[in-house]
Amino acid sequence: MTEDLLGRHRAVLPDWLALYYEDPLEITHGEGRYVWDAEGNKYLDFFGGILTTMTAHALPEVTKAVSEQAGRIIHSSTLYLNRPMVELAERVAQLSGIPDARVFFTTSGTEANDTALLLATTYRRSNTILAMRNSYHGRSFSAVGITGNRGWSPTSLSPLQTLYVHGGVRTRGPYASLSDDDFIAACVDDLRDLLGHTRPPAALIAEPIQGVGGFTSPPDGLYAAFREVLDEHGILWIADEVQTGWGRTGDHFWGWQAHDRNGPPDILTFAKGIGNGMSIGGVVARAEIMNCLDSNSISTFGGTQITMAAGLANLTYLLEHDLQGNARRVGGLLIERLRAAAAQLPGVREVRGRGLMLGVELVKPGTDEADPQAASAVLEAARAEGLLLGKGGGHNTSALRIAPPLSLTVAEAEEGAAILEHALRSTLQ
Repeated sequence: MTEDLLGRHRAVLPDWLALYYEDPLEITHGEGRYVWDAEGNKYLDFFGGILTTMTAHALPEVTKAVSEQAGRIIHSSTLYLNRPMVELAERVAQLSGIPDARVFFTTSGTEANDTALLLATTYRRSNTILAMRNSYHGRSFSAVGITGNRGWSPTSLSPLQTLYVHGGVRTRGPYASLSDDDFIAACVDDLRDLLGHTRPPAALIAEPIQGVGGFTSPPDGLYAAFREVLDEHGILWIADEVQTGWGRTGDHFWGWQAHDRNGPPDILTFAKGIGNGMSIGGVVARAEIMNCLDSNSISTFGGTQITMAAGLANLTYLLEHDLQGNARRVGGLLIERLRAAAAQLPGVREVRGRGLMLGVELVKPGTDEADPQAASAVLEAARAEGLLLGKGGGHNTSALRIAPPLSLTVAEAEEGAAILEHALRSTLQ
């Protein structure tokens, strides 16, 4: 059955639509932190539909909210008042930390970042954008144009002029050998120098932890230091929280809060986890920025009632069950377990991340050279033992990505760590 479905997939879908595994997997259902494939195999899910199943698979509270809303009305568009959309917007605005916030809902993180770029360039009357090296911001024409990761940017054509800044990757690049303070200082000096050679950009867009880039991040405080320079030029700060939002990092509800010395970002984008699998994205911005567009606009599917009902139920569950605290506690145990295992494996360059957003970067032993073949092999070995992982990384896709639902238990973390350790040992030794 799976082979038949794979053949049909290849006959009608694009070649560039990536599939994991030599024998691709059809996931048919899930519960909690586990999923099952079409052949009845059970897997512990350490990737959550690319960080999207934030609370749990088949969470009863979300399922009930979706079912009840579907029985009333599924969709009406933004041309009509929409109570669930207003209620979720009120909660997101309050949680965002942005003063006098306005919220616009989209259907994806890509569309959210597109909207943020539209707002920033219109507000600033500039089409120049600062972006981080090794970054990823989505699949649209404008988003791939600012993405600083060659493997995910299929064209150099863009409606924007993009300038790339140092700092998103702490342990690679020309400043890797510096202390954290000196690293930040060097990146700030580089930013100042860059701005001395160009017309004032509209905004800096940055992921607090780079997702597709392999869960890399700068030292805490880098973007606060950048903010001082940006403010001197009136340049906006866009925090791309599509993967880092909603408490996934454990220490903070938003990734930007690790860099909050000079206040919140001007614009914040979100998606993925808030819908727990339903298609929700969005933008939060100060009212003067959000309202700067001088033409009409609507969203046909952004903010539709059924997705907003899911988002409200999911957010309520997240907050009432302190899943941010759980991510901090369980994630802390998980990263220490993985670091202890990695210390004995020369093919593991680094175990990094925070909360339940962890990366394991693989290299060819005795070198600093990325080893994407090893990453693929570990993915296969982990699947064979019942664990699903992700992968990524700006240096040739050599990082394993670990991002389970935030309700992960200690026992499940131990189970996943044991499988991953065995997969690493059997593959790398």
